[in-house]
Amino acid sequence: MTPSLSSDATMWSRDPAPGDPLLVLLHGYGSNEADLMTLAPELPTSMTTVALRAPLPAQAGFAWMPIVDPGFPDPAQAQAAASTILAWLDEHVDASTPVALLGFSQGGLMVTELLRTAPTRFVAGVVLSGFVVDAARPDDAALAHAAPPVFFGRGTLDPVIDTAAFERARTFLAAHTTLTDRAYPGLGHGITMDEIADVSRFLESSLPG
Repeated sequence: MTPSLSSDATMWSRDPAPGDPLLVLLHGYGSNEADLMTLAPELPTSMTTVALRAPLPAQAGFAWMPIVDPGFPDPAQAQAAASTILAWLDEHVDASTPVALLGFSQGGLMVTELLRTAPTRFVAGVVLSGFVVDAARPDDAALAHAAPPVFFGRGTLDPVIDTAAFERARTFLAAHTTLTDRAYPGLGHGITMDEIADVSRFLESSLPG
């Protein structure tokens, strides 16, 4: 059975107004919904921001799936986790709402998996220190046709995610999305304010209208 998000597993930046674009934040392994929400003041104020808590307990926080080999996720588990997020969106967000995604590490994997599962559902994606499943998905061709804007940022000194996993993600995203690719010299497995400034500009330019 696919795990579901608990009723208290969300944190909103403000009450959404009709027509507001929505930015969905997806945290990394062992973290929680409060982590990335600290970035909300640095992101476009025109967007309502919501952070989701992953359903599986992990370390002192939560995870979208267990880790076997960092950067090389199990395809079936990644698909199940993406289905959990899509189910939450179907229940809580009107289908006409423009939705962008931002995920860090395992949350970045969720961004790529959601784009590959529902290529026309999202207006943009931000993948920070994230990666992709090393397996074909049925809607990969549809994703390449839609070519949504995606920002891919990561550090050059990341000690957690293998360089090969980052290169695989970069190659896939370049072939299937309209890619903005940024590598940050000296950055490890984390996020810098320079990166967030780049992300904010990217999101502003990617919003419809």
